Amino acid sequence: MTAETVFTYAAPALKFGRGAAAEIGYDVRAWDARRVLLVTDPGVAATGHPERVADGLRARDLSVVVYDGARVEPTDASLEEAVAFARAEGPFDAVVAVGGGSAIDTAKAVALLVTNPGELMDYVNAPIGKARAPEQPVLPLVAVPTTTGTGAESTTICVMDVLALKVKTGISHAALRPRLAVVDPQLSATQPPGVLAAAGMDILCHALESYTARWYGEFDAKQPEQRVPYCGANPIADLWSERALGLLATAFRAAVRQAREGASGTEAAEQMALAATFAGLGFGNAGVHIPHANAYPIAGRVRDFRPADYPQDEPMVPHGMAVSLTAPEAFRFTFDAAPERHLRAASLLSPGVSVSAGRDVLPAVLAGLMQDIGIPNGLAAVGYGAGDVDVLVDGALQQQRLLATAPKEVRGEDLAGIIGASLEHW
Repeated sequence: MTAETVFTYAAPALKFGRGAAAEIGYDVRAWDARRVLLVTDPGVAATGHPERVADGLRARDLSVVVYDGARVEPTDASLEEAVAFARAEGPFDAVVAVGGGSAIDTAKAVALLVTNPGELMDYVNAPIGKARAPEQPVLPLVAVPTTTGTGAESTTICVMDVLALKVKTGISHAALRPRLAVVDPQLSATQPPGVLAAAGMDILCHALESYTARWYGEFDAKQPEQRVPYCGANPIADLWSERALGLLATAFRAAVRQAREGASGTEAAEQMALAATFAGLGFGNAGVHIPHANAYPIAGRVRDFRPADYPQDEPMVPHGMAVSLTAPEAFRFTFDAAPERHLRAASLLSPGVSVSAGRDVLPAVLAGLMQDIGIPNGLAAVGYGAGDVDVLVDGALQQQRLLATAPKEVRGEDLAGIIGASLEHW
């Protein structure tokens, strides 16, 4: 096989800045839309942000129906409920999602399934679903994040828990990328510290995983119809990832500390919104790998862990937290595939750090940050033990789309080593 010589890059149109959310009605009206579905969740709805966005849409003579039943950490059941609502209340010309990644992913599923035949599992990634491609254009989507981290406003992915299998998976197709991302730091300014810490670790892992992903030129050459959104590390994605790491170095600890003190709308919080945007533009094209693959079963098989500052009605491991819990050991494993990138990433995240410890530098930087911002100390702290390693490995191995982006081959025994060593970090 010949080596790949082409990489791809795509991104939604972007509006960033305080007050950007007030302009959504103007943008959607320009699409000749008349009737809009606004998707959010109960917690975000309580902030008033979705209703203010809806009022801005109505001010432009758009009819708005609000669905506020999106579930934090969506499941196949919750997505099916949202799709059923949209099918019953439609037709719609556009969808606007206001919330974290959960609301945006719910809106992606709606935008897909109100215009295409079949059911949710038809489109879910193989081997869990049938990986069916859309036959018809999806509804145009405006993604308005109210948390700083998921990057869902930039990506082609819709993530969910499949309840019967106790595994997290998703739908991945270029058609799911929002048409417009509106990042208004005023909407994320009041994130509680636990949410800010977990979502911020998602930013960090997006940047680190895309920066250390397999280089696009190391893949086999593809035909045009074989290209997928995740094409591996590349020069453009690298720029976004490096910039995100630089912002996190100065803003992350400060933003969490200020949130704990009750401060809002700070410069550090706005920098976190910018870092989330940059990291999303990077990983949305380069891809993510081992920490995200591990995160799916970690979240999907949670027993009784209930994180601070999240809904307490049922157990959950928030996505960004789940991603972070095996990240130090994952990057210790991938170090020898690209030592210079791991050391460069550590230096960006912790300027002045000594790199003499080699493969241990980046894991130490990550563990120190996680400890400072209140991330649980490894998998044991969220309810997993040595007896759970095999089932977590099995769940991660189902995420071959992600593992294919890792900079070196990842076998089951490798994942077992990473997960087993991640029971505690300090």
